[in-house]
Amino acid sequence: MPAHRWIFAAAAAGTFSSSLYAAGGPLGIDHELRFDEHGIWARSNQRAVQDLSAALVVGGALWEGNDTRLGRTFWKASESMVAADLAAEGLKRVTRRARPSQGNNPNDWWGPSSRRSFPSGEVTHVSAIVTPFIAEYGRDNPSVWALAALPVYVGVARLKSQAHWQTDVLAGAALGAGIGYYESTRESAWSATVLPRGLTIGFNKRF
Repeated sequence: MPAHRWIFAAAAAGTFSSSLYAAGGPLGIDHELRFDEHGIWARSNQRAVQDLSAALVVGGALWEGNDTRLGRTFWKASESMVAADLAAEGLKRVTRRARPSQGNNPNDWWGPSSRRSFPSGEVTHVSAIVTPFIAEYGRDNPSVWALAALPVYVGVARLKSQAHWQTDVLAGAALGAGIGYYESTRESAWSATVLPRGLTIGFNKRF
């Protein structure tokens, strides 16, 4: 391609990119919600969902072991959770996007290390936990799809806390669900195959 066409293409891409950002974030949908941490949106409830979901899958994996369908799903969810948490943390360190509470500018990226909006780590975390269960049991028992309400709740709550933008939440859901689905396609969690047999046999079988 001639040089002038490359220059034109680059300028057009830059203009298009700028117009998207001016519209509010990379998808033009980012805007700050009114702050609300009352009732079900309380920060303590948000933390409870995150902490209890983690405790449940780790406890379930250790209790059930890796020899049953449910146990393998617990192990996959635990591994998915850890991988998703690490991935989200890495993206936060790279993108360094400002939160709504840090200036209400959805186009403020690559700032100080204290800016950690993209993606939503809590949405990533919960999505990664529930996805293996939905993938494993969703066809047999459609009510399992109700677990999808957890990342939806967390996402809305984080928006109301002015801690994240809409694209942060969507990216977190996609990242967590993607890692969770990948884990669900494996025969067994990698961690369950390398840990000592005493850890993966399950406490309920010992006693």
